[in-house]
Amino acid sequence: MERNIRGDAMKTTPLKEVAVEGRLTVGCDLGDRTTRVCVLDAAGKVVARETIPTRPAQVREWFERCPRSRVVLEVGTHSRWFSETVGQLGHEVIIANPRQLPLIYRSRSKTDELDAERLARIGRADPELLCPIKHRSKEAQADLALLRARDVVVRERTRLVNHIRGIVKPLGHRLPGCSAAGFADRIREELPRSLWQAVGPLLAILRQFDRQIAQYENRIAERAKASYPEVERMTQVHGVGLLTALTLTLIVEDKGRFTRSRDIGPFLGLVPRKSQTGESDPELRITKAGDVMARRLLVQCAHHILGPFGPDTDLRRYGQRVAGQGGKNAKKRAVVAVARKLAVLLHRLWVTGATYKPLGHGTAARKAA
Repeated sequence: MERNIRGDAMKTTPLKEVAVEGRLTVGCDLGDRTTRVCVLDAAGKVVARETIPTRPAQVREWFERCPRSRVVLEVGTHSRWFSETVGQLGHEVIIANPRQLPLIYRSRSKTDELDAERLARIGRADPELLCPIKHRSKEAQADLALLRARDVVVRERTRLVNHIRGIVKPLGHRLPGCSAAGFADRIREELPRSLWQAVGPLLAILRQFDRQIAQYENRIAERAKASYPEVERMTQVHGVGLLTALTLTLIVEDKGRFTRSRDIGPFLGLVPRKSQTGESDPELRITKAGDVMARRLLVQCAHHILGPFGPDTDLRRYGQRVAGQGGKNAKKRAVVAVARKLAVLLHRLWVTGATYKPLGHGTAARKAA
């Protein structure tokens, strides 16, 4: 297949010059400025290759001239508006998950033209091989953008705090422990005078970060109360806050997307990789598929549940059993296991609307899932 594709990769034929019969499959490799298009006929023969600007007007114009087709593209920056524009014209649009396409991202001969053709060929043969995804609604995307914006500011604040602590130590000083939110005011009197010129402006930036984070959190709380009542059910679980519950709600969006609640574990990348061959079945790291922020928040919740301030719950007992099995990474495995179990529990609370029971809930949840 590789040799045949490479053989006519440089041939470019405009669609308007080709007479086609039967259903077409169109592979689109979206770039920031231009999109490479490869058109296959019903027999799998390349009948056209074109390059079109990645702009709504030009995309609409090209697909208006194209007969009703199956259009395949990878999810990315432009995939939302591109798929909406093409779908409105009556084409069948399939959005591929690029993480599931090693034929493309691991290819030794990778060009935009070849990527477009490979997308078309896989989409023509069996769309399920593309692990198709569906874009979330614009409202959910906007609310998720609010959460991500807050996350960026929080991480930048943490970087500044760590930087300030680091530059003080070479002078023989150690700043007192405190939360990041009150750091700027708490350490003001502890700073060496020789560092005021360097650190003073950073403290002003930290105060601005504190104000901006507070504004984000107020808006997030308002959005959760107005549009996402399921968040209240999830926050019944000790250690799960508004941010984690709302993030999980927006990432999943449709509570009915999973046949079983435990399917949310692979969706969030909290299950081990598998590389089983014959008698060999090594223990591997988790897949880390899915949303990074959601996974990070669940792991933070798991740390709290297993920490010194976590109350006695089914989740805590489960994590302690995993940690008690021993091994080099027993504690890390316990945290990940609790994070995965927590995601299943939160989804089950969302689906059923049940009241959370810290003890005894796990058995019922396992039977229901």
